[in-house]
Amino acid sequence: MRIGVFTSGGDAPGMNACIRAVVRSSHAAGVEVWGIRRGYAGLLEEDFYVSPVHLNGQMGVRSVSNIIHRGGTILRTSRSDEFQTQAGQEKAASILNKHAIDGLIAIGGDGTFHGAVALRNVWNGRILGCPGTIDNDLFGTDYTIGFDTAINTVMTAIDKLRDTADATERLFLIEVMGRHSGYIAVDSALSSGAEQVLVPEIDSEIETVVKRLEEGRQRGKTSSMVIIAEGNQMRSGLEGLRKYIEESTPYEARVLVLGHLQRGGSPSARDRILASRLGDFAVRSILEGSDGMMAGEMNGSLTLTPLEDTWNNQKNISDASLTLLDMLAR
Repeated sequence: MRIGVFTSGGDAPGMNACIRAVVRSSHAAGVEVWGIRRGYAGLLEEDFYVSPVHLNGQMGVRSVSNIIHRGGTILRTSRSDEFQTQAGQEKAASILNKHAIDGLIAIGGDGTFHGAVALRNVWNGRILGCPGTIDNDLFGTDYTIGFDTAINTVMTAIDKLRDTADATERLFLIEVMGRHSGYIAVDSALSSGAEQVLVPEIDSEIETVVKRLEEGRQRGKTSSMVIIAEGNQMRSGLEGLRKYIEESTPYEARVLVLGHLQRGGSPSARDRILASRLGDFAVRSILEGSDGMMAGEMNGSLTLTPLEDTWNNQKNISDASLTLLDMLAR
């Protein structure tokens, strides 16, 4: 059997650790593994991994030496408009057959998994997914690869801002990633002691935000941190919120968008271990005949979830986390 591995969509810390596990677990099982560069776009262009030892796409055990600690992905990543078409998907299936690839391990988020499901409709090989996304928004795993590193990056940034906020008695509005999910916002707010969090899953009223800031001032607060997921639907937007706060309270407010900073950096120990476990589990599962599933970890146990369920089933923010944040931010 020959397995292909690729990363797709937004990069996440720990993707390299997952690639490493896929390659070495495959070799341990006596299976050849090929690297596909730049996701679905690279597959359509037959852009396979090349090394001085293997010129045909094959990845040996030394291909993944000294990458477990690196952020990003050695296979690189991209998005592909062509692959979203029926013709593109059929072309991808033809290329996989041409190179005798029998199984495919896709490391990415919901967009990657949508693509994997579409490919399964036109290809008779086996596909397994590994959840590589900082958003932690996929059903079927407690945590996704890259999430822990991302919230630690945000927490560190907020810790540094807290020094300035306290010194200047200012309020900071900090936008973090999360177009559809507030996991990064909630966990980084809890870990940094932020005063409020605004997430896509819950409608936020500007008056309520300001009221709670005023209540904090009355309790003696002279500075505050508000963490806002980028997908939050507050009608005023970040700049509108800043202006309203300055017009309605004594606070001087500043806006900081952390952006792609959250994707980079060396993966945390938790992300390296999770990625290693899931990469190995994906290989073992595909060799045992599993297909169209995502490898995940729930309550400490390795699990398989149908790819369609990873986005069709809602992964809700914990009410207990929001309640705890509200109680502690006093």
